[in-house]
This record gives sequence, structure tokens and C-alpha cells, in this order.
Amino acid sequence: MERIGRYGLTRRLGAGSFATVWQGRDEELDVDVAVKVLADNWSANDDVRGRFLAEARLMRRIRDHRIVRVYDIGTLPDGRPYFVMDLATGGSLEDLRRRRVGPTLALHLSSEAARCLHVLHEHDVIHRDVTPGNLLLDGDPLAGGHVVLADLGVAKEMVVDKGSTMTAGTPAHMALEQATGHGILDRRADVYSLASVCFTLITGEPPYPVRTLADLLSRDPHAAPPPVAASIGAPPELDHLLAAALSPVPGRRPPTAAVLADELDGIVARMGGVRLAPPQPAPDDATVLRPSGPGWSVPSPGSAPPQPQRPGAVPLYTPTSIPPRQPAPGPAYRQSTPPTLTTPTVPTPPAPRPRRSPAFALFVTVVSLLTFVLALSVTVIALG
Repeated sequence: MERIGRYGLTRRLGAGSFATVWQGRDEELDVDVAVKVLADNWSANDDVRGRFLAEARLMRRIRDHRIVRVYDIGTLPDGRPYFVMDLATGGSLEDLRRRRVGPTLALHLSSEAARCLHVLHEHDVIHRDVTPGNLLLDGDPLAGGHVVLADLGVAKEMVVDKGSTMTAGTPAHMALEQATGHGILDRRADVYSLASVCFTLITGEPPYPVRTLADLLSRDPHAAPPPVAASIGAPPELDHLLAAALSPVPGRRPPTAAVLADELDGIVARMGGVRLAPPQPAPDDATVLRPSGPGWSVPSPGSAPPQPQRPGAVPLYTPTSIPPRQPAPGPAYRQSTPPTLTTPTVPTPPAPRPRRSPAFALFVTVVSLLTFVLALSVTVIALG
């Protein structure tokens, strides 16, 4: 396949259970694009075909720079539908997971990803398959590039589809309630998945050794995720935040993706900002399970991380408070106090003496002489 409509194809970007994504060239607009084509074996399935087209319409309806934009749709001669999207030139967070970026950059990108999810949630849609591979970069994140959210193939509208128990997604990053179908599935399931992605970016591996649905259901849901803060120079509040967001109890998690993003931003600021670490190899992890069959009800595992406490009364999530970091050994930094500005005191010059005229001086001299003569006469008379 060399062309799809007016788009010339240059290389295959990836393939999943239901579709293949190609990099193409829109020669009329002179831009590179991504073209997603439904797989051959699903083209005759009306349910799968409908969901494929619904994904394109959903991505087109949510017009935000944090969601990959769809701007064309069509059908191949063999009947398979396709749609055309903006090409994210910076790769994906999965690429960065393999390279092992620095911890502050990993936390910053996780915050960006959480804000992408918040946009989706504000449109009453939950993603249900938040993974490093579905979070793309539209450029270098250190040069103004942003995280964008893609692959809404199993997204669910919370209002229209509420109560659905279809299981689909990636086991390593899936919330327990999504895997089991028990309870209400809402945006907090995506919050769980995003926390799992954050942990994966920091360490190179998901928080729990989960690859299949059986792994997920056999894991102790109350086992806390391994602490990571001390090993990356982060404040201990990072461990508390991840443990809360990865709790098997939705009420213990941050209530929205925006709250999670704000707390991650605060931790990054306390760590001194974003910096890039030298690339390091990392092992592969998650296996993706997608719905198969006309009923779209293929089992897919999820990862329901823990909280050391056993369920009883479930306290609501409380935002993390970050106390001041303890000073390092040595003289503690103290903010200098600016000197108090005072107006300098200028000495007051003595008042000038009045100037006397020559006539006044002569008058004083005559009076002095007369006084002397008078005093002398009195003395002579007294002696005589």
C-alpha cells in the first residue's frame, strides 16, 4: 500500500489488534500526517467498524491541543474505513520510558498527561487505556513540545455508556474496578492508570508485575507500590501521592486528573525543575488486551495498586501537603534582610553673627573709655 486517497504513505508507525497507523504526506497541504486504517479481519464487523468511526468523531469533536486532532475520514476501495490525524513528531512516552529520562522530566510529562486526561474528562469521556504508548509528544518537551492524548478506540462516554462493564485495555496500567466490572467506572480509573504510567516513566517498569488478567486478579490489591522518592531525590510526598493514586479504592485517589497534575507540578518545583538524564536501556513491559469478537467483551486485566490499610471506612482523598525540605548540612540559607533606609542627618550650620556698622563700633569704644575714666576717678578719690 503506497497511497490512501490523496495521502502518500511513507512508513508504518504501529499496528494493534484493530488498526494500523501509517505516516503519510498530505501533498496538497504540504504536511506530514498519521493515517489510521481498520484491520482487514474487522472490516466486516459492524460493531467494530462503528466503534472505529466513533473514535474518529470523538477526536474531531474534542477540539483541544492536548487531544490528537482528526481532520479527514474516508473509505478504501476494499471497504475499510480510515481517518487522518495530525502527526505527533516527538514520539511517545513509551519511547522515553525505554530511554529512561530524568525523574523531574518524567514527573513533568506525567503532569502534562494528566492535563490531557482532564480535557477528556471535561467532555464526559474516560479513556480506559492510558499507557505510555498512547501518550504522544508533538515535539521536544524541553523546547516547547507538549504531551497529546491519542487512541480513543476503547474510550467511553460516561453519560451515554454509564454502567458498561466491557473490559479492554492494558493490564499493567488498569484499575481493579475496570478489570472486574465491579462498582462504578469513572474518571478515577484513568487517574489510577496515569499514576501507573508515571511510576513506569520514573522506574522503567510498571508498579506491579502484571501482564495478564490472571496476574491482576491474583495479586494482593492492598500491597503498596514500591517507594521511589528517596532513590530519585524527590520529597517523600511523591510516594504518598502514588500510593493514593494507585489505591484499589477509587475514593482514596485524587478526585480528578487536574488535582494529580497540580500535585506533580508542586513536587517537580520542589526538586528544582526539569532536567534530562542520559539515556539508559529499559526492559519491555505491558501486554495490551483489546476487545475481540462481536460483543467487544474480551477480558483485559488491570492493575489495582494498593493502600496498606484494609477496606473499612473509606476516607476521601486528601491533597498532599508538602512541608519545607530539611536543610542540608552546613550553614542554613537565610534570606537577607534589606537595610533600613534612613535620611542622613546634615549638621545645621551656626547662625551668622549680625554685621555691625563702623559708627556703632566707634560708639562702643567711646563708651568703654568713659567708663574706664570714671572708674579711675572714683579710685583716686577713694585713695585720697
